[in-house]
Amino acid sequence: MSTSQTPPRSAVFLDRDGTVIEQVHYLSDPTKVRLLPDAASALRRLQASGFALVVITNQSAIGRGWITVEQYGLVNDEMNRRLAAEGVELDGIYYCPEAPTGDDRTEVTHPDRKPGPGLLIRAGRELGLDLSTSWMIGDMISDALAGLNAGCRGSFLVETGKKLTDEEAQAASGFVVVPNLSVAADTILGSLTPIDDPSTPRGSSS
Repeated sequence: MSTSQTPPRSAVFLDRDGTVIEQVHYLSDPTKVRLLPDAASALRRLQASGFALVVITNQSAIGRGWITVEQYGLVNDEMNRRLAAEGVELDGIYYCPEAPTGDDRTEVTHPDRKPGPGLLIRAGRELGLDLSTSWMIGDMISDALAGLNAGCRGSFLVETGKKLTDEEAQAASGFVVVPNLSVAADTILGSLTPIDDPSTPRGSSS
């Protein structure tokens, strides 16, 4: 019996609201789902290069009782439908329903709530991902810090969602700030060397 195992893949972890789809406050209505411009093409390029695509999203409205898990699921269904129409299929969607205990987006108040790394680590374990060669993209400092805390190669902040406060902007000085997901994807793909290529099995030569 063969003992060979599939080598771990690299991933791009993505925030949902304000990164892949338009930011709508506590989105519960699937008819309001809109992909951000060029988001689908950016994800298609990343997927074609071998990256797994995994959405990691905080959904405190569920924990607060403002939206239901069913409503959240319908929003995801519509996002997936729109992405599929553009030739993109996500490898996973993970969410944390816990409400924060304060307003500080740099504080870990629950291991699964960004900036906590719990969901990225869980996705890595369940989907066979190499976090050290993966990236995180989001519109808030908590997204970028989640990638850092999970041991990702790097994090990007996109300017298509919520704006950073002055204090958060200072904390974000170590991350790459880009206009949108498309520029983040171009930067990731432009940084790859053959050995970094996620479609190249670990241990093979190129």
